[in-house]
Amino acid sequence: MSRDMARNYIGGKWCDSAAERLDVRDPSTDEVIGQVPLSSSKEVEAAAQAASDAFEEWRETPPVVRIQYLFRLRELMEENYEDLARTIVLEEGKTLDEARGEMRRTIENIEVAAGTPSLMMGRNLEDVARGIDEEVVRQPMGVFACIAPFNFPAMVPWWFSPYALATGNTYVIKPSEQVPFSQQRIFELLHELDLPPGVINLVHGGREAVEALVEHPSIVGVSAVTSTPVARHIYAKASAQGKRAQCQAGAKNFIVVMPDADLGRAVPGLITSFFGCAGERCLAGSVLVAVGDVYEPLKERFTAAARDLTVGNPMDETVQMGPVISQQHRERVLAHIEAGLKEGARLILDGRAVSVEGCERGYFLGPTILDDVHPDMSIAKEEIFGPVPSLMRVGDLSEALDIIDRNPYGNAASIYTSSGAAAREFKYRVRCGNIGINVGVVAAMAFFPFGGTKESFFGDLHGQGQDAVDFFTEKKVVISRW
Repeated sequence: MSRDMARNYIGGKWCDSAAERLDVRDPSTDEVIGQVPLSSSKEVEAAAQAASDAFEEWRETPPVVRIQYLFRLRELMEENYEDLARTIVLEEGKTLDEARGEMRRTIENIEVAAGTPSLMMGRNLEDVARGIDEEVVRQPMGVFACIAPFNFPAMVPWWFSPYALATGNTYVIKPSEQVPFSQQRIFELLHELDLPPGVINLVHGGREAVEALVEHPSIVGVSAVTSTPVARHIYAKASAQGKRAQCQAGAKNFIVVMPDADLGRAVPGLITSFFGCAGERCLAGSVLVAVGDVYEPLKERFTAAARDLTVGNPMDETVQMGPVISQQHRERVLAHIEAGLKEGARLILDGRAVSVEGCERGYFLGPTILDDVHPDMSIAKEEIFGPVPSLMRVGDLSEALDIIDRNPYGNAASIYTSSGAAAREFKYRVRCGNIGINVGVVAAMAFFPFGGTKESFFGDLHGQGQDAVDFFTEKKVVISRW
């Protein structure tokens, strides 16, 4: 199965690129499934210009008309649901079940954005003074851009773009060069909508394209999901130019299990959190913190469940965990494991030698659990982005909270407990943007914002829901006397 050459989509037309090409590989087999151009700054310029040219007409299109395109896109995505999911599996390596879940969340964001006519409504008050009325109105701002990661190739651009379009802005999407074909396929569906040319554009590329998007004077705002160093760079550069920026960054997510937790219900959730999507998601569990006497039974049940996971070709419906994205990333995860062992951690489940029949060249890494981990070890502090939980033992909840607080990241944290008091203390004290109580993967529904604090988020307004509408619009206060 091949997707051949990825192409840019600029001004309503498919455009070939003369830029250097990069092979795109199936993580399950290491086979080349196509190529992607590393587009130049000139191609970014063309996309930004097309979006800029389309803005005035699009902003004057009534919101109730703009969202009709989203309704139709939703229908097309539902009709092509399975093909889109399989495209995700092919280029990213997550399982079919996980890819279908990604497509469902993609569609949910389009559905929520279709409510933008209500979400954009302002406020007004008559007679704020004698004969004077006052109102607040929202208006679109111009051209926005998305810089997307590899791990959710279909969904992440559609965390942002439906809200940008529905509020009257125009848009440029740059997917990760590792996974270009999910967006390619979505844009094939978009092409069927007969949107005004330039309203939404697709530019493939690497660092040059990213820098060009951030620096382009016509682009008024950037949404990015990437590593913390890159997110910090994009945010600093964009904000220095007066642009809006929301940059979701790295994570190191702690999950605390209290002695009163129901392990029968907790362990399945923990397995999904730590090993779902091969650990390559910003909401994945990374450090499992056992409080007091729960340590031994938790370790035993968690390790046994992880050992039973089926690792294999993600196109197989029975497989529960696929490969990581690339050989380079696999080696990076292996280096983290080695560093942990040198620091004194103990390996209690080793997935480094896992082999998948028929996929011997794939980038597979089985569930790998490190025990006896202490807060000062690198594996307890640095993002690994793979199926490698660290098991840590603490005396009480206060100690667990102190450890989480010292970590520079603040994306997600969860607690498993039967105590309302413990849950409330955790919710109140923990410094993270997405909090789970007896939930291991705290993925907010599309009508809620996606949180993040500390080194996990740079910006003020998050993606999804009302935050997205606020990000993509500016408010005007109008005071009238007649």
